[in-house]
Amino acid sequence: MKLRIILTLIASAIALAAISLWMGQQAYSWFPPQASAESKLIDDLFSFLVTLGTFIFLGVVGVLTYSVIFQRTGKYDLSDGPHIEGNVTLEIVWTAIPFALVIWIATYSYQIYDQMSILGPMEHIHLSMPTAEAAPINDQTKSMESMEPIEVLSRQWAWEFHYPEQNVTSTELHLPKLKRVKLVLKSEDVIHGFYIPAFRLKQDIIPNQPINFEFTPIREGKYRLRDSQYSGTYFASMQADVVVESPEAYQQWLAKAANQTPKAAFNPAFEEYTKASEKAIKPGWKTVVPASPPIVNYSSSQDKSS
Repeated sequence: MKLRIILTLIASAIALAAISLWMGQQAYSWFPPQASAESKLIDDLFSFLVTLGTFIFLGVVGVLTYSVIFQRTGKYDLSDGPHIEGNVTLEIVWTAIPFALVIWIATYSYQIYDQMSILGPMEHIHLSMPTAEAAPINDQTKSMESMEPIEVLSRQWAWEFHYPEQNVTSTELHLPKLKRVKLVLKSEDVIHGFYIPAFRLKQDIIPNQPINFEFTPIREGKYRLRDSQYSGTYFASMQADVVVESPEAYQQWLAKAANQTPKAAFNPAFEEYTKASEKAIKPGWKTVVPASPPIVNYSSSQDKSS
């Protein structure tokens, strides 16, 4: 009888492990394409957490279901159950296992964070010195040369990007593929959130506190930058295109933008506020006046008009 129970438990554990591993692999398809080296690390961590969470969830639900179906009392049995004293061994086991899992998850999570090294040396503290240069995930990305920092300015409600290399300002963030990108994040007013879902990267931008931020784009394409923090009435319109292109195309874009005369860019928040202010009937609520449209060499609206 005991052998049968042991074999049943082993078979159940194997089945749960197989289902959990399958679910962990499915988790990779729940996100946008992996567009940065850091996204691969984040997705691996998330897959691990989904696998572990699925195993625990199915295990707990399975035990509860078995108990409800096979361990319930008879229809007219109103007697008390047997008096059971505490089991020290059992209590140690169900305390030690969750503790070990929490330490495992915390250690693995920090190793991923440390390997990404997306913050500059002033913001990021490494527990182990060898990983300070290990933000990229493999030998190919480790050898990638970095570039001059791009200044990212956030305000209510617009993104503005300045490239000191060519003295270019744009409302569209252009990045070269397979190069370590360095940004300097700044806010003129309130807390904003720099968030690119395809890169799996998010960083709060604190007023009057420039933050160094690094990552490596690995996939060409156009992605979306969003403000992940509620920063006021028109924060939903505070979005920008992020264009990852080859280093050659990136340099061509910089040269093209540098030759253009700076002008006011289209800003959805400012336009919406202006139209609302011109109405004879006011809505009754007040809001912060959006900043004036940024003066830039290149605006994403140019692609729509050309």
